[in-house]
Amino acid sequence: MLRVLIADDHEIVRRGVRDVVENHLGWEVCGESCHGSEVLAMAQEQRPNVVVLDVSLPGLNGIAVTRQIRHALPATEVLLFTMHDDDETVAGGLAAGARGYLLKSEGETQLVAAISALGTHRPYFSPAVAEMLLEAAVHERKKSRLESFTLRELEVAQLIAEGGSNKQIARRLGISIKTVESHRAAAMRKAGVRTAAEFVRFAIKHNLIQA
Repeated sequence: MLRVLIADDHEIVRRGVRDVVENHLGWEVCGESCHGSEVLAMAQEQRPNVVVLDVSLPGLNGIAVTRQIRHALPATEVLLFTMHDDDETVAGGLAAGARGYLLKSEGETQLVAAISALGTHRPYFSPAVAEMLLEAAVHERKKSRLESFTLRELEVAQLIAEGGSNKQIARRLGISIKTVESHRAAAMRKAGVRTAAEFVRFAIKHNLIQA
């Protein structure tokens, strides 16, 4: 039996979540709370598999409650179920240990999917939140040097690393030797190397060629 604890200060929301849980075979509501400061004690007593938790709660906000639950009950997963979709709230909730983040604008199908996922210790995010996280990951991570290469520079770089001469590369790609030289210079500059040997090491490291 999957045990779900619901914490939200709006009765209509609690009722809606309760109906979803109780209508799902093998799930049960093991507790409800409308006050943040009550949730941890209730969770410790009931040992739910999943806590469906609003971010905005009186007494203690949902992010602080999430941190408490994850510290005291590491086997219990937290699904933040909220209207808040700003970067700071999402990041704060995930940093606190929530493995699910669902917007209240989503439908019953998404709520079922979220509880199901967390019930098997898999993360679940609203599509809008998942897109936000992906965007942040792409822009905040350290970019590979290869990302600055054009497609043609990548082609030339691989052929250089494989030992091709400018003449051979020009023939292979159907471009002039002067164009090869231009691409070669750009590729080595972007790779941050000066010699052919350094370039080969760069190519191996970035999987342009096999060692």
